[in-house]
Amino acid sequence: MPFMPAMFQYCGQRFQVYRRAHKTCDYTTSYPYHVRKLRDTVHLETRCGGETHGGCQAGCLLYWKQDWLRPVEDRTRNLVSIGTETVHGAVPALSGCSEADLWARTQISDPEGGPPTYVCQATQVPYATTPLKWWDLRQYIEDYRSGNVGLGRILSALCYSIFYNLSQAGIGLGPTMRWFYDKLHSLWGGPRYPRTPGLIPEGNPTPSVTLSLQPGEFVRVKTHDEILKTVDSANKNRGMYWDAELVPYCGKTYRVLKRVTKIIDEKTAKMVEMKTPCIILDTVVCQARYSPCRMLCPKSMYPYWREIWLERVQVNEGDRSRTEDGKMTAMSSCQR
Repeated sequence: MPFMPAMFQYCGQRFQVYRRAHKTCDYTTSYPYHVRKLRDTVHLETRCGGETHGGCQAGCLLYWKQDWLRPVEDRTRNLVSIGTETVHGAVPALSGCSEADLWARTQISDPEGGPPTYVCQATQVPYATTPLKWWDLRQYIEDYRSGNVGLGRILSALCYSIFYNLSQAGIGLGPTMRWFYDKLHSLWGGPRYPRTPGLIPEGNPTPSVTLSLQPGEFVRVKTHDEILKTVDSANKNRGMYWDAELVPYCGKTYRVLKRVTKIIDEKTAKMVEMKTPCIILDTVVCQARYSPCRMLCPKSMYPYWREIWLERVQVNEGDRSRTEDGKMTAMSSCQR
């Protein structure tokens, strides 16, 4: 797991442990994606700004090896400090690596003059991890013991996984089970089946809307039914996939964090430019509730949103001030 130049800005600071990174999604392979096992690694509430990797705007949650950290004596919170002597002292002493070396290793030039290949924590996941089978129950025990997720979330993920796999078993129960899921969840106000296909036939053009949203603005995520009218039967809108992990955020209000125009493709490690900018929303992350083979992954990637899935809203000053600490950004639509 490489220590990246973007992480130097956090050295000497204190952070609360966000998640125990005992497993992580591997997006360097083809779908279906799987989780892989890490050792002695945590996520802090720190993300990569992309400045050291061509301006990538993915905003990945950083991996921190425990050798780079030390616990802070604070009984009220699980705090750690990033030791400057560990990064600036021990690493050069052990490997002869300097800060300039780290910068030099963030990308590899193409000998034929093409775009560079980037080296970051996301592209190096296969080399810093070992295989982990989705049916290995020890990972879910660790999810609970570490505090990553509660018992209720684990049980609901298990129920969904059983339901999903039965519906995909090829025994003709899929439509019936999806109907039953929708009816059952409607009893307590839950979302409809998260992998409901879009209403536009695959191959037909999908609509677009230009809102020119800017960071700091507030938007309401449209309802699941409204969004299904904008995606085809493969759940895509102009090539961008409407993922089941976005469904829990439907109907709620969030602040725009950034507009995204370029990201590093983890499969190729090349920078890709988006034909149409997409949106990242503050505090909205993938929770791996409905993802087969990678259930409850703690990676917390930012999902990407088409502007047609959002609508601009006005938020009063009281609600706006409550969002300043980044903890209260999500509001019900009746509060907008």
